[in-house]
Amino acid sequence: MKKSLGSNKLGALERFATSFHADFRFGPLNIMILVALFLLGLLIHLSVFPFRLQVVITMVGIALVLSVLFRVSQIWEVVLVFTTMAALWAYLNHRPESWILVISVVTAGLIAPCIQIAYQWEKAVMLRFGKFRGLRGSGLFVLLPVIDKVANYVDQRIRVTDFKAETTLTKDTVPVNVDAIAFWMVWDAEKSVLEVENFKDAVSLSAQTGLRDAIGKHELGDMLSHRDKLGGEIQQVLDAKTNAWGITVQSVEIRDIIIPKALEDAMSRKAQAERERQSRIILSKAETEIAEKFSDASVHYKDNPAALHLRAMNMVFEGLKQKGSMIIVPSTAVETMGLGALGGLTAFDRILGESRAGAEDKKPTEGKVMDPAMDTEEKKASEDITE
Repeated sequence: MKKSLGSNKLGALERFATSFHADFRFGPLNIMILVALFLLGLLIHLSVFPFRLQVVITMVGIALVLSVLFRVSQIWEVVLVFTTMAALWAYLNHRPESWILVISVVTAGLIAPCIQIAYQWEKAVMLRFGKFRGLRGSGLFVLLPVIDKVANYVDQRIRVTDFKAETTLTKDTVPVNVDAIAFWMVWDAEKSVLEVENFKDAVSLSAQTGLRDAIGKHELGDMLSHRDKLGGEIQQVLDAKTNAWGITVQSVEIRDIIIPKALEDAMSRKAQAERERQSRIILSKAETEIAEKFSDASVHYKDNPAALHLRAMNMVFEGLKQKGSMIIVPSTAVETMGLGALGGLTAFDRILGESRAGAEDKKPTEGKVMDPAMDTEEKKASEDITE
């Protein structure tokens, strides 16, 4: 947490240094130069005058205080005011031998901010007495104290800016929220600083306006299916506007199109109904093709009873493969397939089994006399069934 807070503060200082409000960038190199000049002045003072611990403490304290103040403010007014105050403090506390200390304080306070660094991807726009003096590329360059100012450090890398259009009506009066991103870069640092006050905000607001105009010219369906076309139109409009500022917009991409929930549900139901319609059409086509195949098959079965008989037998077999299945077949179909004899034999076997079971149940038990006439009738019935 502490690291993130420290990095945020450093990032804020860097952003301030590259804005119009700062006069220079005071970084680690400048702090080293400031401390080195203070130490040099202290060594010269100690070589001329006797060693005094109070002098060392005063110079070290002034160096630390000025480093912090210059790092936070980064403007010439602070340099002049606090350098003067530090020199006066050194003079009042260590006179009459403080002239070396005063010179070292003034020299360090004015020289340290004059050494500037521009990074590889930057262009420094320098002004002298408020007038444009030129661009400074990557590496070291020198400012004249107080009269020179770095108006801006312009980053010439490709940048990404996100923008959105909230509750904007399309051509068919549908309210939508659209999120988009723009890729752009500064190709002329002089124009971007001198022609427009704040080119970052100008690009962002222009992109938002262009997005709203493009939404009003397209219908919702066209926007949803042709996002790249919409982004291309916005990119052309933005590039034509920002080219005079030394800025080019390379591309615009639509990230998300948000529609109202009720409309989203309606579109979903419409899509489902459309899919249902397509499925019914496909099913009807399949039925038509099946009917055509059956019609072709009937031509082959018409003059070939054996083939029809085998097909019927196969259908019954396929149905009986399922465990516990029962098939009801018309008697005419059974006779056609030759299953009449098989059905009769099955019925005969069932009746015969029942009769035998009944005969076993009616056998005489011990202590009972069976009627001979009844036994004769059962035999006669068995013979009749056998016949």
